[in-house]
Amino acid sequence: MPLDAQLLPTPAVHGGSASPPLNEEFASAALSEDVRSSFDYMPAILAGNLAGIFVVMLLFRKQTPLAVTLAWLVPASVGWALRLWLYRSFLRSRTETDDQWRRWRRLWNYGTLFSAAMWGLVAWLFYPFGDSNQRTALIIVVYTFCVAVVPVLASQPRTYLLFGALCFLPMTLRVALVGNEYGLQLAAILLLIFSMTALLARNYRQALQRVIDLKIHADELAVQLRGEKLAAEEARRAAEVANRAKTQFFSAASHDLRQPLHAMGLFAEALRSKAQNDEVAHLVNSINASVDALESLFSELLDITRIDSGGVTVEPRPFEIDDILLKLRLHFEPTAFEKGLALRLRGGKQVVFADPLLVERILRNLVSNAIRYTSDGTVLVSARRRGEQILLQVWDTGAGIAVEEQQHIFEEFYQVIARAGPGQGDLPVDQRKGLGLGLAIVKRLSDLMGTPIELRSQPGRGTVFSLALPPGRISRSPAAVPAYKSSVNVTLAGRHIVVVEDEPAVRAGLEVLLREWGATLSTFDSLAAVSAWSLAQAPADVPDLLIVDYRLEPGCTGTDAIRALRRHFASDIPAILVTGSTMTGHENEAHDDNYHLLIKPVVPNKLRAMISFKLGVKPR
Repeated sequence: MPLDAQLLPTPAVHGGSASPPLNEEFASAALSEDVRSSFDYMPAILAGNLAGIFVVMLLFRKQTPLAVTLAWLVPASVGWALRLWLYRSFLRSRTETDDQWRRWRRLWNYGTLFSAAMWGLVAWLFYPFGDSNQRTALIIVVYTFCVAVVPVLASQPRTYLLFGALCFLPMTLRVALVGNEYGLQLAAILLLIFSMTALLARNYRQALQRVIDLKIHADELAVQLRGEKLAAEEARRAAEVANRAKTQFFSAASHDLRQPLHAMGLFAEALRSKAQNDEVAHLVNSINASVDALESLFSELLDITRIDSGGVTVEPRPFEIDDILLKLRLHFEPTAFEKGLALRLRGGKQVVFADPLLVERILRNLVSNAIRYTSDGTVLVSARRRGEQILLQVWDTGAGIAVEEQQHIFEEFYQVIARAGPGQGDLPVDQRKGLGLGLAIVKRLSDLMGTPIELRSQPGRGTVFSLALPPGRISRSPAAVPAYKSSVNVTLAGRHIVVVEDEPAVRAGLEVLLREWGATLSTFDSLAAVSAWSLAQAPADVPDLLIVDYRLEPGCTGTDAIRALRRHFASDIPAILVTGSTMTGHENEAHDDNYHLLIKPVVPNKLRAMISFKLGVKPR
């Protein structure tokens, strides 16, 4: 076997079976690593050889003839200098290919074998001139080099055997040629020592081979792990892209679906106000109830999608609970009134440190759930101090939740089968509708904020949900929002309302409904149209209210329309922006531009309540 073919590791054995053949990448890495290791030993080897030359010269400088000494010392010194030059050349080189690594290994091996030949020659030349002590020292020096080279040549067994033969056998032969019995015995002992050393080198090589095999196996596992990690990372990215695409698609699809539902609700309410037949009015009420249920379904699905896609972030700040209670009153008081329930809100002056948007969404879901499952009595939202925390609670006097169902109500799509208490009779159909996502959203949002939701319920008596929040402090109280009382009736006589809506059916529905309520209307289908109209009006003829759709002609939004009208008329015109999308974060724009949002489909009750709120209209 060529000297430069001995460094390739043999196939490792794991669990009794050979591992797969070493691929080219690992073979190349093993070759370069072995050559580097050999040259890393070079400084120690050169120092050892220099020390050995000095010892030999010290021992035999007087007994050995000068010609004999120079015959060995000159080539040994030249060989040492050439190996030093080889080492320095390697350090300066930029070795990249396998052929270049093999060339350096051959040069290293040739220098090592020349050194072995020099140590074998010194024993052959100097041994006859020494006494017993000097001869013993010479044997020790030569043997030391045979042992010292074991770690260096362990990966090249044939090279090591050739090194030992060149270094040790000439000395053994010279000892045997002394001719006496002692010389023969010593030669036999030296052969035995050499055999034991060769066996030691073999065992060392096998141990080293096992280490190399384990390293190669570990490297293979690392490469496999990196590949699997990259595959997992790619799968995660693909899943995120798919999730974002799903969210965007669902948001766009829900916007398009909300448009006809919104128009249907408006037309149905206009029809109800004109219907004289109770049966027709009942059918219209059922249509409105279905539209309301679909709106809740869209909102719940979008909330779950946003939370799962990581689109919800927690941004805590101090705020008064009253900021949320006013919105809850605006949103739910008409619904509670129509069911004959009392909606009570207490503790609005309490200040908490939390994300107001997430707290509001949690309370909205809890209050909606409470009203849905309560047929008689009260729904109470309260905030009170308990120890070092502010306890937010939503109470109801509804049917309650059975103990065996309480552990499941926060799961997606789980619906409680409400059971009537004693004397309550059959439960209304309203208590069985919904997707069962409201409480799942509550659980996820509360976990996101790190404030677990607690539940206590007694069948037939009612339910209370509790959320503990840290207290906060604000330097000033928020501006008071005009209070109002919702009602099923509202008059807009003498009020001028500007409507900007690009969907013909929705625009027609708003016209019919608002005129039925007594309003004077100016309706437009684009920002360009309403801007041109406003320029033709006197700035003093300020509209009473703006109702604007978010999506108008390409590149324009309802926010642009509100800003344009306010620039021409007055900066404080009340405005309502209606949108079919809940995924674009309109809340920040609404806050900055001082308008309120309504999410399509808008049932007439909510529209009446919002118009009353914005105009400060007292109900009839």
